[in-house]
Amino acid sequence: MARVRLDLPAQFPFRTELQVRVVDINYGNHLGNHALLGMVHEARVRYLAAHGQSELDCCGAALIMADAVVVYRSEAFLGETLVFEVATTDLGRHGCDFVYRVSARDDGREVARAKTGIVFFDYAARRVRPVPDAFPALFAVCA
Repeated sequence: MARVRLDLPAQFPFRTELQVRVVDINYGNHLGNHALLGMVHEARVRYLAAHGQSELDCCGAALIMADAVVVYRSEAFLGETLVFEVATTDLGRHGCDFVYRVSARDDGREVARAKTGIVFFDYAARRVRPVPDAFPALFAVCA
């Protein structure tokens, strides 16, 4: 079976920590995929907030998620603190990718890599819009 490969940028300008809660655990007694995507969302919201932005107003436009990729590297368990590193890459005309490296704080093992493709969106007009001019410099988009 072909595996998905997700290359990471050399630098991540933002990091935050989240603890694995009991509601994040699945029947395998480890972090569930549904919970990891929720945690990635939280990390993205914190990254935006650190720059004075939000998903509904990021440099004057809203964000909408177009796709997501997750590559698991190891399990994570109840009570563990995970470090989420976040970067923006692959800037296009209407959006970019937010890329995440997730590691266990205590032993540094890589838990997952993720990418969420976002596009800028005008909810009033219900259509995609161009990347705001201020976005690339504010978020130091990697090539």
